[in-house]
Amino acid sequence: MKCFGENVASRNFDAIFARLAVSAIAALLLPAFTLAAEPLKIIRTAYQSAEKGFDCAVDSAELTSTICDNIFDSLLQYDYLARPIKLQPRAALALPEISPDGKIYTIRLKRGIRFTDHPAFKGKKRELVAADYVYSMKRLLDPTNRAQWQFLLDGKVEGLNELADEAKKSGKFDYDKPIRGLEATDAYTLVIRLKVPDYNLSYILAMPATAALAREVVERYGIAVAEHPVGTGPFRLKEWRRSSRVTLEANPDFREEFFGSIGGNGKNDAVIAAHLKGRRIPLIQQVQIDIIEEDQPRWLAFLGGEHDYIRPIPPPLADSALPGGKLAPNLIRAGITSTPDEIAWLTYTTFNMEDKTVGGYTPERIALRRAMSMAFPVQDEIAIIEKGQAEEAWSPIARGMAGFVDEKASFHEYNPARANALLDTYGFVDRDGDGWREMPDGSPLVIDMASIPDQRERSRKELWGRAMTRIGIRMTFNKVEKLPELRKLAQLGKVAMFSYGWIADYPDGENFLQLFWSKSIGGSNYTLFSRPEFDELYERIKVMPDTPERTALYQKMVHILWVYNPWRVNTLKQGTALMQPWVLGYKKHPFGHESWRYLDIDTTKLPPQLRK
Repeated sequence: MKCFGENVASRNFDAIFARLAVSAIAALLLPAFTLAAEPLKIIRTAYQSAEKGFDCAVDSAELTSTICDNIFDSLLQYDYLARPIKLQPRAALALPEISPDGKIYTIRLKRGIRFTDHPAFKGKKRELVAADYVYSMKRLLDPTNRAQWQFLLDGKVEGLNELADEAKKSGKFDYDKPIRGLEATDAYTLVIRLKVPDYNLSYILAMPATAALAREVVERYGIAVAEHPVGTGPFRLKEWRRSSRVTLEANPDFREEFFGSIGGNGKNDAVIAAHLKGRRIPLIQQVQIDIIEEDQPRWLAFLGGEHDYIRPIPPPLADSALPGGKLAPNLIRAGITSTPDEIAWLTYTTFNMEDKTVGGYTPERIALRRAMSMAFPVQDEIAIIEKGQAEEAWSPIARGMAGFVDEKASFHEYNPARANALLDTYGFVDRDGDGWREMPDGSPLVIDMASIPDQRERSRKELWGRAMTRIGIRMTFNKVEKLPELRKLAQLGKVAMFSYGWIADYPDGENFLQLFWSKSIGGSNYTLFSRPEFDELYERIKVMPDTPERTALYQKMVHILWVYNPWRVNTLKQGTALMQPWVLGYKKHPFGHESWRYLDIDTTKLPPQLRK
């Protein structure tokens, strides 16, 4: 082989070597300099309610579930763009194989999914296996967890409730005891055997509550595992300042996962699909979530570019953001765009059915709750508080859900005169002439309505106070707590009334009806409603497919709730989300949580203060 330029190379070896060394160093350093100059892709947003922790099974708060959905892997997930909605595999290799009788689900897992590194794994790479789902689903029924998501599997899985009953007697849940209903037949195959069919189970397998935790981590931290999330999802916890800020970062151990969708027919779906096609997720490096309870500061933070999107538009600001239902000119000039905040979100006011004043199932207590409901001006709430970003609702099942029937009763109409007459009829009268009604037995009629400490709820309390004054009912507003504490007080029966909302977990009315099931008391049944006739129907509909017969039973259950009135159903949210011009790929799924893994940032459009 000829060695070209041998003599020249010999004579100039030192000089050539020096030049090569410099070139090599420059080549090595160039990518680092290029990367350093590229701004981090960070999604910044705000939530109104704080998180309690990150235990997917135990807590049902929206922010907790959203963060869990991005740290942990459920078996299934929703297709991001598809409408009507469609499920697709996540940690599962494919959709479940379901037996003809609807009682056996066989799910095969993808191989090579790994948990993020943690000392609990003793220096070893820890693979996600089917046994992790067996363990995590058992946690839903462990009595010591008091899981708010217990209802998802309660009474359904062979042997699971029996295992929970043993734990109640012994004081310890035996996670090592095999049960037929949850079986890992090999490392990558999970078999779920149900006592009766559950045609919503596939939706349940797409929820963060059934995502996989590692047993080693749970046992290391005990109840404090809520503060130490270790998952297999696209993000991991980077920083947590309680009730202030949560920062996630892209999981360096996340598997090779690429975007896939059958697509949708929304106005921006084709653009989103084209941008994400074939892309490995996640596309961003961090997610930063600020807790900002008040509407005005949250809105100003978005307008100032501190947050990349806001959903929904805070109702008090809707008039200025969407005058006449169209995006304001100043927002259009700033490059801000909008999209529907797709969500099945009912708002309502609860009555504690065990409260000594407003609770009970006797005719006079039913009359009291009905009168209060008839006297409350929901249209004023929509105009003043929601700023038109909601519609009045009557059914405890959201419009668009399987089982919804579009009807209402005569007593759903706003009618203070009829409310006054109803109270008179049932003995709630002003005996001492002070302008306030007393109970039928002559004792004081005073009802305290609890709330969270923000301007929105202060406005709501003013509406309730004025409305009840018109019918002679004295209301107080002494209990003011942050939402996690307020929910806990309600579970314990220490709140007479409070306004709340429920965002559907899956597209079936059963998800709303379970809020009144007696077995949900201590969890999501904040009214403590308990009626045998309702429970009997609920047990029936749980095992039925979506048929006209089942819809008729749903309607009957709704009528039972109308009779006893544990809720004053108020509104169905009709919100709008706004995005900064540099945000790519945003679309809210009506039943999925925030899909941060699909979002991207156009760094060329970032303002100077965000280029870091």
